[in-house]
Amino acid sequence: MSAITIVRPDASWAAQFDKTARVVHDILGDTVVRVDHIGSTAVPGLAAKDVLDIQATVVAESDLEDAVQLLVAADWEARPPRRDHPVPGLPQDEFQWVKRLVIEPMYRRRVNLHLRVAGRANQRYALLFLDYLRAHPDTAAAYGEFKRRAATLPFESTDEYADLKDPVCDLIYLPAEEWAARTGWTVQASS
Repeated sequence: MSAITIVRPDASWAAQFDKTARVVHDILGDTVVRVDHIGSTAVPGLAAKDVLDIQATVVAESDLEDAVQLLVAADWEARPPRRDHPVPGLPQDEFQWVKRLVIEPMYRRRVNLHLRVAGRANQRYALLFLDYLRAHPDTAAAYGEFKRRAATLPFESTDEYADLKDPVCDLIYLPAEEWAARTGWTVQASS
């Protein structure tokens, strides 16, 4: 049996994000420059795992550990340091893909909080990917169908599912870069 469950879109995901973002802002204060709802739960009408993905952006890599320590002190669980996968055609320097991941305190709403550095390739990727899917509902629907089918495979962990999704996300992201250049898309102020 798969470790992944994809659920129907939930109109309350945006409100759940707003509530969680306030908590994250309260904990991190000036350590964070923006908090964004990212991932599938941030795309209206898109099926997803019932886990809020949130990106908290810090100014410098040294701020990542400060943010993690503040969150741990508030009972969030830190995961080991990691890197996002490098995307073909984007900078391959490892520092462009550094992130920290923390999850919600026990018995709270499931959250994956991705801590990334402003201006790095992985920070921009999450925001552009999201905006592209919001602007291209047919692409979002096709991505949702892929996720539904992938979730039926016998994964032992969510990491295996993520590894399968990465190249599919890149196939969406690469035309998103062209769309961004054509439309003048830039990283907007956080919502």
